[in-house]
Amino acid sequence: MKKPIIIGNWKMKLDYRRSMALAQELATLANPVDTSDNDVVVCPSHSSFLLVSEILKNSGVQMGVQDIFWEDNGAFTGCESPKFLSEAGCKYAIIGHSERRQNLGETDAVVHRKIKGALDNGIVPVLCVGETLAERQQGMADNIIFTQVTKALSGIDLVSSEELIIAYEPVWVIGSGRPIDPEEAERAFRIIYQAVVDLWPLTIAQTNVRIIYGGSIDASDFRDFSALDHFSGFLIGGASLKGEEFWEIIKGI
Repeated sequence: MKKPIIIGNWKMKLDYRRSMALAQELATLANPVDTSDNDVVVCPSHSSFLLVSEILKNSGVQMGVQDIFWEDNGAFTGCESPKFLSEAGCKYAIIGHSERRQNLGETDAVVHRKIKGALDNGIVPVLCVGETLAERQQGMADNIIFTQVTKALSGIDLVSSEELIIAYEPVWVIGSGRPIDPEEAERAFRIIYQAVVDLWPLTIAQTNVRIIYGGSIDASDFRDFSALDHFSGFLIGGASLKGEEFWEIIKGI
């Protein structure tokens, strides 16, 4: 397994005060062994980013955001510049999360532009892909996953100095409190890996791309995924809002 990465997606769940409290708890829990063996990332809301970054600056926990725009600057009201975020200490950006695809109409073309914008500014994209329940029931899951990866990454030349994370998030289990069977996740990982190998040299696919799982994981079931082919970590929602549970996953992966 490549060096594991565990990403906490705080979504729009914590206000300023609660973000500060969770960041302080994580700063207390963090230790050099855990953060050297794993890459640990938290993605708070934009309004709390600088506060959380300041609290965690000496903890080994890295900073990410939940979305990013593709232009560095300009007349784009309400958008977040990848250049400005990079200057503020952002290292990772979640892109194409299912909640944005479903609720905000984010397309594969938009996801592609955001990934390029992130890479151009030294930010590691965390590309989210996965099928809905309807797509799964129609037998379309494999094709949906492969197509989302291909459309998001085609035309982007990932070089040896760059990195990419791809999170498989089966949309139909997000928020359900239960993950899918590990064997199903492994099937999706293999499809993602094949899509990446079709796009880039094998050395890039093997060295610069990590594939992680992002569907309703918690401290009771994360170990079931650790031995899977191509598995390199988790994108965690609800469990990342509980400091001790989040850190239990980090220590146990």
